[in-house]
Amino acid sequence: MSKQTLQLLKQDFSIHSLDVDQTIPNQVLACDIFFISKTLEELSIVCPSDIEVDSFATEAHWRALEVIGPLGFSLTGIMANISGVLANAKISIFAISTYDTDYVLVKEQQIQDAINALKKDGYTVL
Repeated sequence: MSKQTLQLLKQDFSIHSLDVDQTIPNQVLACDIFFISKTLEELSIVCPSDIEVDSFATEAHWRALEVIGPLGFSLTGIMANISGVLANAKISIFAISTYDTDYVLVKEQQIQDAINALKKDGYTVL
């Protein structure tokens, strides 16, 4: 399988954990890019760090690498390979998938190490 191309997004992101019944803030919904997931136990929001979210837990200063897509549903191993490269480099990730593509979030202080590890493994990072 050929290696994918990834694009480093400009935004600095925060990951928020909220009560499952909490209302999603309008300012999040007005953002150009955000991610929301909900389970029976929690509501998670990933959005640019300059957006105020009243959450009980927040992890700030994440950068996002977008796997340039769209990626077909029949493709396999994309996230496994990327996360494996980063795990071998001792870099933790927060992964998000959408209908068209995947995003790998890496803490700001490790983003250059992540890019270097991916490039060394044959990925193109824009």
